[in-house]
Amino acid sequence: MKLCKYLIFFSSFVFAINGEQLAKQIDAKPKPKDMKANLTMVLTNKKGKSRTSSIRSISQDGGEKQMIYFLSPADDKGVALLKIEHENKDDEIRLWLPAFKKVRRISSKKKSDAFMGSDLSYEDLTNRDLSENTYHITGLDTIQNSEYYILETSPKEETNSEYSKHVTWIEKQSLVPLKETSFDKSGNILKEKTFIYKHIKEYDTPTEIFVTNIQKNHTTKLTFENIELDSGVKSSLFQEKNLKRLPK
Repeated sequence: MKLCKYLIFFSSFVFAINGEQLAKQIDAKPKPKDMKANLTMVLTNKKGKSRTSSIRSISQDGGEKQMIYFLSPADDKGVALLKIEHENKDDEIRLWLPAFKKVRRISSKKKSDAFMGSDLSYEDLTNRDLSENTYHITGLDTIQNSEYYILETSPKEETNSEYSKHVTWIEKQSLVPLKETSFDKSGNILKEKTFIYKHIKEYDTPTEIFVTNIQKNHTTKLTFENIELDSGVKSSLFQEKNLKRLPK
């Protein structure tokens, strides 16, 4: 009887916060009004062959609005993406393909497609809407003397997603993710991601994202450099006409 009481007490102590509350706390963390960064994207296939791209990213409102411009290699130079997230309707994602002189609109049915041959889908480029998922804390973990919540995020049945769930290790003090495992609709591991953050000004800012597609044995490494926060980016930038104008 004493053991039973102890287990009940221990369980309530460990999970003093539930998954939804944790997700809301993460969402409420301070975010920069805007962010500019140069990115290096390295794609490596199962044979070990790599391809490197240089990218300029400009975003606003915590990444809800974003322009991505490819600066190199030569055959990708000028390719650009515009993303505008909406709360009550489908997100807008448009891709400018200069070789075809065409803007391709990415529909919600195509959000599982790979972005420029990487292991990031168009869905991975967007924020997860709190109302479109359920959240459960499934345990705690200690890694390098830091404690982590293990948060399971599952898209609701009506949510259009390529995933059945994500399992994310969230550092208890900073509430930033260390790593994440994402599962396909059949419940098999699809991707593993690791994250590195740096505290700049008052914000926890990503400096590296590494994604492994387990099923394709393919990786993507994104490195962020020359990061500028709250620099006064204008909302007028986020228009389709500006896809064709490489930033200076």
